[in-house]
Amino acid sequence: MIMNSIHPDAKIGEGVIIGNFCTVCEDVEIGDGTVVEPNVVIYPGARIGRNCHIFPGSVISAIPQDLKFAGEYTTCEIGDENVIRECCTINRGTSASGRTVIGNNNLLMAYTHVAHDCVVGDKCVFANNATLAGHVVVGDYVILGGKTACLQFVHIGSHVITAGGSLVDKDIPPFVKAARYPISYAGVNSLGLQRRGFSGESINIITDIYRYVFQKGLTVSHAVEEVKERYGQTDEAKQVLAFIGNATTGLMKGYSFMKR
Repeated sequence: MIMNSIHPDAKIGEGVIIGNFCTVCEDVEIGDGTVVEPNVVIYPGARIGRNCHIFPGSVISAIPQDLKFAGEYTTCEIGDENVIRECCTINRGTSASGRTVIGNNNLLMAYTHVAHDCVVGDKCVFANNATLAGHVVVGDYVILGGKTACLQFVHIGSHVITAGGSLVDKDIPPFVKAARYPISYAGVNSLGLQRRGFSGESINIITDIYRYVFQKGLTVSHAVEEVKERYGQTDEAKQVLAFIGNATTGLMKGYSFMKR
């Protein structure tokens, strides 16, 4: 016997499976083929796409954990083909942007938290206990190691991977590995780029770009000028320079050996 609470105004697509003891509130939309395991709560403002799989204990579109929130109407928008594992929490937006957004084909492992007004791209993997504070922006193909904590307003570029236990308090540009504390450059994410079809030439260009940005001891403005002069016409440089130009919290540190 199914024992759950589904509001009559909720819009449930074809082939949706909702397990026992779930709560689906009003103003919720769930796309075709999505599976909601037992003991999931989906609050008003949730927009969940097709063929997602939401595991037990998850809470979707709860109000923000933000003292400035005054009950304004906002949403939590989750795309297609996402896997949301046990006890994940994804809050809806505030008046700052009006919504929290998760793209397509993402894996959010157990106990992941995505706070209000975050924007997450496509094909990301957030390992267990990864946490995004409010207003964080994450690109595509990002892998956050377990217990990675991202402070509010930071931006993380596409194809980034972080070490487990990282504290991300500065922006991380695309294509790199990041680790240590303070969060620092740990090389180019070469293996990830190879798996996604980047050529050896492209990876070499990215590596050279980050030598100027992080390894030669240059100021950011000086590094930008050097990269523009040497690689400015390449797509790789354009992406890196655009990210640096839009950095909101300053870039993470370059590589350095810690003195002991």
